[in-house]
Amino acid sequence: MGETIVKAIQDDYPDDFAWCYGCGRLNEDGHHFRTGWDGEQTKTVYTPRPEHKAIPGFVYGGLIASLIDCHGTGSAALALHRKNGHEVGDGSVPPRFVTASLKVDFVKPTPDRVPLIALGTVTEIHPKKWKVDTEVFANDTLVARGEVVAVVMPKTFTTE
Repeated sequence: MGETIVKAIQDDYPDDFAWCYGCGRLNEDGHHFRTGWDGEQTKTVYTPRPEHKAIPGFVYGGLIASLIDCHGTGSAALALHRKNGHEVGDGSVPPRFVTASLKVDFVKPTPDRVPLIALGTVTEIHPKKWKVDTEVFANDTLVARGEVVAVVMPKTFTTE
């Protein structure tokens, strides 16, 4: 499992929608999660910072939930973008998703100072609603599982 996402869906989000604390490239204080394709699965790689500590040696569970959340919405965007005949970096604007539901199961304590790798499997359940099952690994050990139901962002989310 490599540790770099070269082409991330978040790179193609319009500036108005690139402020998410988890995955927004324009949020200076955010995590900057990046989600791309890894074969038929989606992948996000992130190394927690020292401030993401729960107790010495272990990562705070809220960070894991945030990773699964943003990985899910980014994965749904990747899948619908591809279904619409596009790929990351082709100049087209991808759809933007928001979270309808988030479920997280913590399998093992997550060690700090190691890259976390989220791998997702995407299933379309409605033209505007997608389910993403995610597994998060640290040092090749499964540490969490999650499910995100993501919906295409409603027009009411714009400020115009």
